[in-house]
Amino acid sequence: MKKRIVKSIAIVLIIVAGLLLFIHNYAYREARNIAEEEAAYTVSAQQLLSDYEKDSQATDAKYLNKTIAVQGMVTHVADSLITIDSAVFCSFSTNKQIKVNDAVTVKGRCIGYDEIFSEVKLDQCTSN
Repeated sequence: MKKRIVKSIAIVLIIVAGLLLFIHNYAYREARNIAEEEAAYTVSAQQLLSDYEKDSQATDAKYLNKTIAVQGMVTHVADSLITIDSAVFCSFSTNKQIKVNDAVTVKGRCIGYDEIFSEVKLDQCTSN
């Protein structure tokens, strides 16, 4: 009887230890590094906006939370934020030396379409 109890306790402890290890690895995993990822898609800012305006659900399924490269002309610059072709809003972690009317290709993570401003949003952006 004692051996059975000891064996049961050992099995429970192994299961708990495995569960704790899984939770620890999940909670403390390394964040994505968008700068090092390959872009899944390369698209013009106008085409990306057009796709969202036509069918936002299908476009979300294709681009949302993926690393994409967006090409176009810079139409607005404010601190570490730029807008490409008045259609794609890009957030950088630091100020970039990008000016209005520069032709750029920006790589970032697509976080969706903002219907209020009619803009596609990218974060964690980098540029060439």
